[in-house]
Amino acid sequence: MEIATAVAEDLAPTGALRASINLGNPVLAQGTPDAPSGVTVDLARQIGARLGVPVEFLCFDAARKSYEAMATGRADICFLAIEPAREAEVAFTAPYVVIEGVFAVPEDSDLTGVADVDRPGVRIGVKRGSAYDLFLSRTLAHATVVRGDEGVDVFRAEGLEAAAGIRQPMTAFVAAHPGVRLIPERFMQIQQAVGTTRSRRPETVAFLADLIEELKAGGFVAESLRRSNQPDATVAPPRR
Repeated sequence: MEIATAVAEDLAPTGALRASINLGNPVLAQGTPDAPSGVTVDLARQIGARLGVPVEFLCFDAARKSYEAMATGRADICFLAIEPAREAEVAFTAPYVVIEGVFAVPEDSDLTGVADVDRPGVRIGVKRGSAYDLFLSRTLAHATVVRGDEGVDVFRAEGLEAAAGIRQPMTAFVAAHPGVRLIPERFMQIQQAVGTTRSRRPETVAFLADLIEELKAGGFVAESLRRSNQPDATVAPPRR
């Protein structure tokens, strides 16, 4: 049996590759559930093409929902940030894109750097289940996380001391809301990777990992980011 055929049977047992897409991250996916676009959509289509199977998209508005779809068997692959809380269920490739997590604070705040934010009494608005929610929840020593459907919304609604998010949409948020500023320094580097369940065969996981390296090295990922108007997103370095 050819490798591609064996991988297709393992990764897409229904005959179609079911890809879980997070439309809540505008760097990685844009469009609508009926017509998604962006680098994750392009990668899913490329994986399907290599395996000779059609691709079905399951679109969600949050990473936690995208994760749940794959963990519960409704999707075959996902596109998520590598995080320890997810790795018990997800076999990840090396990252294909690296983005940054940053804080926004009120204009008159005395918080000027990342180290200033982790203080007693500082409340940080985050999108529930996001990579930065998971990261801050396990790394903060003094500040507390306040979860909502969108971190910036709970930040504004509850008058919090800070909001956490991805640099590109956070920059747009600050530009649209006078009285709020960005702390320029990143608090985390978010490594976005392709994932599938740990129940897949090792050959299947290796196929995904090798394909992502090929698509990074050949310029596919960079070109997809350019087409989706995400020039500030960084293609991840080669796998070590």
